[in-house]
Amino acid sequence: MADRVWAWLAPDGSWGWSNAGIIEGDGASFLVDTLFDLPLTTEMLAAMSEVTERSPITDALNTHANGDHCYGNQLLAPAVKIHATSPCRHEMHDVPPALLHQLTTTDLGPELTPYVQRMFGAFDFSGITLREPDACFENDTTVRFGGRDVRLVSLGPAHTSGDAVGYVPDAGVVFAGDLLFIGGTPVTWSGDLSGWIAACDTMAGWDPAVVVPGHGPVTDGAAILEVRGYLTHVRERLEASIEAGHPWREAADRIDLGPYASLPDSERIIISAYHVYRARGVDQGEVSVLDLIAAMAEWLRGRGLATS
Repeated sequence: MADRVWAWLAPDGSWGWSNAGIIEGDGASFLVDTLFDLPLTTEMLAAMSEVTERSPITDALNTHANGDHCYGNQLLAPAVKIHATSPCRHEMHDVPPALLHQLTTTDLGPELTPYVQRMFGAFDFSGITLREPDACFENDTTVRFGGRDVRLVSLGPAHTSGDAVGYVPDAGVVFAGDLLFIGGTPVTWSGDLSGWIAACDTMAGWDPAVVVPGHGPVTDGAAILEVRGYLTHVRERLEASIEAGHPWREAADRIDLGPYASLPDSERIIISAYHVYRARGVDQGEVSVLDLIAAMAEWLRGRGLATS
C-alpha cells in the first residue's frame, strides 16, 4: 500500500472476517492485529514470512478487544511486545473463545443455530489461549522499530471501550481497526457513538492517503466521512427514541436506516441500540450476548430477510 507497508485483507469483511497489516523497518517489523482463530492467524503469519524472515516482528498492536483482532496473539513469538489500550486489555475477557466455541458447537434450535453458524461457523475457536497485551497506553504513544515510527492513538470509547489506531506518518497510512467498517454496517459493542464520531473527525484530520479498515476493502480518507454519516444518522434517531421513552428493542425495530438500510449486516442496529441505551443509563434488565444474537435473528425474520 505504501513503502514497506502491507495489508492482510479478509474475503468479505462480514462477521469475524477482519483485516490486519504489517509495517517493515530496517531489520524489524510491526504487526497490526491478529485474527479470529489460530488457523487464520497461522496462514497470515506464513504469508508475511517473506517480510518477517528479514525483518522479524518486534512489536504489535491490538486495535481493540474483539476476538477477530486478538485471538491469534498466542502465535506471536514471546519476545514480541503487544501494545493496546488499558480498556482493551480489560475487555478481552468479556467474550472468551470458550463462549464462542460453545455457541458454535451447541444446538440452539432450528431458528437460531443457522444464524450463529452464519456469523461464526467458519471459525475454529478450539485451542485458543488468550494472550494479553504486554504494554498498555492511555492516550497515544509512538513505537520506534527498525528506524521507523508508528503512532498508536487511543480513540475510544467508540466501537468498544478501548479502540486504538496505528498511524504510519511517513507513509500516510492509517490502520483503523473497527472504527471503520467499509461496505458493511458499523456496530458499537461497548463504546459510545459520540466518541466514535469524534474518532472519525480525528482520523479525517490526518488526511491519510491510505486507510485500512477493520472490515472491508482498503480505502482513503473520504470513506471516513461516510462511516461518520452512518453513525450520526443512527445516533440522532436512537437519541430521539430515548427522549420519547421507547424501549431499546422498539427503537431498533422502529428506526429508519434511510440510505444505510441496504448495507450488509444491518441487523447490527440491535446491538448498537442496546449499547446506546445502556450508555445513557436506561435500565434494560440483563441482556446476554446470546440474547442479542437471538434479537438480531428475530429482527431479520421480521423483515423477511434470511438468517442463514
